[in-house]
Amino acid sequence: MARNENASTELPLALAITGASGAPYWRRLLQVVLAQGIDVHLVCSPHADSVCRLELSESLEDVLQQLSAKVPGRLHRFERNDFNAPMASGSARYRGMAIVPCSTGTLGRIAAGTSDGLTARAADVMLKERRRLLLLVRETPYSLVHLENMRHLARAGATIMPASPGFYQQPRKISDLVDFVVQRICDQLEIPCELQTRWGANEE
Repeated sequence: MARNENASTELPLALAITGASGAPYWRRLLQVVLAQGIDVHLVCSPHADSVCRLELSESLEDVLQQLSAKVPGRLHRFERNDFNAPMASGSARYRGMAIVPCSTGTLGRIAAGTSDGLTARAADVMLKERRRLLLLVRETPYSLVHLENMRHLARAGATIMPASPGFYQQPRKISDLVDFVVQRICDQLEIPCELQTRWGANEE
C-alpha cells in the first residue's frame, strides 16, 4: 500500500501520455488536475501527437498550450529521454504518477524494469519509493502476456485501471463516459473531483 505522503496540492503529479488510443482521457484529466492548482510534470510518447490529431482533431502542442494558458506555470513538459527530469529520481517528491493511456508496450517495459525512457524510469521510481502508480491500460482483448504483466505490476504496488467506463449513469455523450473514467482516476490519486453523481448519492 502506498504511503499517504501525497495528499497535499503542493506535490506535483507525474503524467505520461503514450501512443495508445485515449486522448480524450488525458485531456480531461489535465483540465481537472490543473484546475485544482496541482502542478503536472508531463512526458509524451513520440506517437502521442498523431493519436491526438486523429482523436481530438488538434495537435498535441495546440491542446497542451490551450490547457496551460488557463493556468499558467503549472504544466511542465519533459522530453522522453530526459533523465535529468525530477521524476527520474526518487529524491523528488510526487503525489504519484498516472500513465493515461498506457499502451501494452509501455506496460511490458515497466513490468520488465527496463527504464529505457523517462516514462518507464519514472514508473520504476514510483514503485521503488512506494508511491502511487496508476496505469490506464487501453487494449482489448488482453493476451496472457498482458495479464501477467498486469499481475506482476499489481503485486509491485501499481493500480491497474482498464479504460472501462460504466453505463449505469445512462451516459448521453462521449464526454460522460470520459468523465466517468477520469473521476475514478482522480479518486485513486486522491485529487478532488466531482464530475458525475456518485452511486447512491441521491439516496436518502
